[in-house]
Amino acid sequence: MASAVETTKVASHLHANPSYDVADFPKPNGREEVWRFTPVKRLGGLLDGEPSDKHLDIETTLPEGVTLTSISTEEARDLGELAPTDRPSVLAVANAGGAVLLDVPADTEVDEPIIVRLRGSSADDLVWGHVVVRIGRHAKASVVVDHKGSARYAANTSMLVGDGAQLTVVSLQDWDDDAVHLGRDAIRVGRDATVRHSAISFGGLVRLNVEVQYDGPGGSADLYGLYFADAGQHLEHRLFADHTAPRTRSNVVYKGALQGEGAHTVWIGNVLIRKVAEGIETYEQNRNLVLTDGCRADSVPNLEIETGEIEGAGHASTTGRFDDEQLFYLQSRGIEEDEARRLVVHGFFNDIIRKIGIEGLEEQLMATVEAELAKNVTGKEIL
Repeated sequence: MASAVETTKVASHLHANPSYDVADFPKPNGREEVWRFTPVKRLGGLLDGEPSDKHLDIETTLPEGVTLTSISTEEARDLGELAPTDRPSVLAVANAGGAVLLDVPADTEVDEPIIVRLRGSSADDLVWGHVVVRIGRHAKASVVVDHKGSARYAANTSMLVGDGAQLTVVSLQDWDDDAVHLGRDAIRVGRDATVRHSAISFGGLVRLNVEVQYDGPGGSADLYGLYFADAGQHLEHRLFADHTAPRTRSNVVYKGALQGEGAHTVWIGNVLIRKVAEGIETYEQNRNLVLTDGCRADSVPNLEIETGEIEGAGHASTTGRFDDEQLFYLQSRGIEEDEARRLVVHGFFNDIIRKIGIEGLEEQLMATVEAELAKNVTGKEIL
């Protein structure tokens, strides 16, 4: 473990060095670079660190061979999870009173999705969460973490993917409007392991960090995202691919739509290519579709490169209004205007939804997109 610990010292202007000490992460005031897009006054005390004995209700669908158990904070650290890198995640670990371990043993191939449903009952409830997902060597599994209801929730989720393992994971944020969710998904990718992570946000005020680090050559991570912000809603996604080993790969694709006065989305992508990470390949892109007046989409891709011996690296970011040409094309072929609008937005999201890789989720997500459209766009003027 010594070498793994050494590589966690992050030489990045967007990410602090990992630590379990709350004192290493002072309470932000909103003027810091990594907090300047976040409405810190709306976070409901989640940055204060007040202890709480409240919990989310947990319902699970666990296929044979998969276990869900409680472990101590010390045991979670000993498993090799990535230490916290911001104040919400370090407070979650410090205040959760232990962790929940979802364990898939080595050489186990799980055919059906593992479902973890987390339900909040009130926005008055302050909840701290600490979750560890361990996928053993050469195991294969799909995990869906589904958040609904309401709470003020901060969570640190660690995913440990063993050598040669395959993990598909979906984090779905479909909270009520008054919920606040500050989350961190930290993924350690083993040698020749493959990870597909999808972050999907529709409800609540959400700030989600997704971090990837590699334990050995050959690791691969696809990071997908889909979000849809309504009037007054803030949805923020921050990505960090830390290439700590040679011949590794990362691919980031996030897409979002905005509608309604005061809708705000934030996407911050960052890839750090270390000196040891020769022969890596990485690309990150973010696309935003603005459907009505009064919206704001912030999108900032970053690349930090410490070696020129790489296969390829790049990034792209676009934010634009509804495409009149696409709408005109569909209407010219006899499709009604409302249906044409739906088809354009569905086409925008469709490729991301198809990449998620969890059977049964595609129809559910498209139905949610349809419901979001019905709130503001269908039957109304768009940009």
